[in-house]
Amino acid sequence: MKTTLHKAASRGHADHGWLKTNHTFSFANYYNPERIHFGKLRVLNDDWIAGGKGFGMHPHDNMEIITIPLSGVVSHKDSMGNNGLIGAGEIQVMSAGSGIYHSEYNGDEKEPLSLLQIWVFSDKKNVTPRYDQISLSDISKENQLYQILSPSADDEGVWIHQQAWFSLGNFTIEWEGSYQLHSAQSGVYVFVIEGEAVVSGTELNPRDGIGISEVSQIELKAKSGSRLLIMEVPM
Repeated sequence: MKTTLHKAASRGHADHGWLKTNHTFSFANYYNPERIHFGKLRVLNDDWIAGGKGFGMHPHDNMEIITIPLSGVVSHKDSMGNNGLIGAGEIQVMSAGSGIYHSEYNGDEKEPLSLLQIWVFSDKKNVTPRYDQISLSDISKENQLYQILSPSADDEGVWIHQQAWFSLGNFTIEWEGSYQLHSAQSGVYVFVIEGEAVVSGTELNPRDGIGISEVSQIELKAKSGSRLLIMEVPM
């Protein structure tokens, strides 16, 4: 078993006033040669955006982009013709493929927005760009792990062009369980959104993350009030 621990305070940080952001992996002006990516997981950004502020139109290509609002609402517009809101309790995915432009703003003029933005390397080049968003309330299960992303459009949650599976766990009680990896070529990255957890013997606090590879499963313990994001990706 190989492990890589990223404590919350060790992440790259930037404060632009309207944007406060933490980067688990190298991004923008934060560069750490030992923290470029975890397998095909390229970006894990933890953003706070002030009311009415955000990012204007900018390009992406050949990347799977997943946005999970934690509180507040995202106002999204893109070159594919999508224009709308993504709120807490939803997940949005874009396959940038051959190239897209998009903007994302805090959709509320006063209340701040908190979100996770995750980038995963695509397994196919220059695919036709695509967009999707769903409500997690339609698939969520209390006090157990539930899948929110996979490689298959026929599976639960959203899908992307990569052999990746994401799960969430929202725990109102103390919980113990395991996560079985789908492939021997995969690793799993666990990010603690809220609360405390023990992952294969390592204690984690809010916004800590740990990457684990060369295992077939991981053992999990979650404290009451915890929320975990589990991301399985090829190594």
